[in-house]
Amino acid sequence: MKRICLSVFIAFALWFVMFSPLTAPYVPFWWAMTVSALILTALVAVENKAWWKDLRWNASNLIVGILLAVFLWCIYWVGDKVSSWMFGFARPQVDLIYGMKAGWSPWLLSLLLLFIIGPAEELFWRGYIQKRLSAHWNANTGFVVTTLVYALVHAPSLNFMLLMAALVAGAVWGFAYRLCPERLSALVVSHALWDAAVFIWFPI
Repeated sequence: MKRICLSVFIAFALWFVMFSPLTAPYVPFWWAMTVSALILTALVAVENKAWWKDLRWNASNLIVGILLAVFLWCIYWVGDKVSSWMFGFARPQVDLIYGMKAGWSPWLLSLLLLFIIGPAEELFWRGYIQKRLSAHWNANTGFVVTTLVYALVHAPSLNFMLLMAALVAGAVWGFAYRLCPERLSALVVSHALWDAAVFIWFPI
């Protein structure tokens, strides 16, 4: 349990540097995100030397991953419309998130999101943290705690919409993992495709 807590603390520290107004202006966000993703992947490899055995690459997981990414994009589309209608601050906060990609090549960001950032987050949060917490407590507690922690690491941004976006996405992927832990590959595909779609290809 101590090693899980240490891993989560490292994730908090990395996300604080990337998102906190105290530090974010001084770091190139996407390079920092890429390095953070590689650090999370290294933590997974250290803690589970056979981590790749949890991944099953087949047509079924590919299709499930694509469908889950589309489903999540639709949830965000509806959520954007509802939140913009309910809260005056919602759209400006969303625009701040999209402002992070200004000046960056969409091709480069797509590659980083598809092959490094998206997969790394899923391997860490679901394939390592939720898996270990579920084994330590039970599957339901592991799901709830991981979802909350995944959302809270985005709190240093002071962006309510980003926090809620992380909570919703974490809940969807976490619940899917709770139901079908053998489909971690589908979640990796879903996270990678959703990241690229919502940020680059089909922004909301």
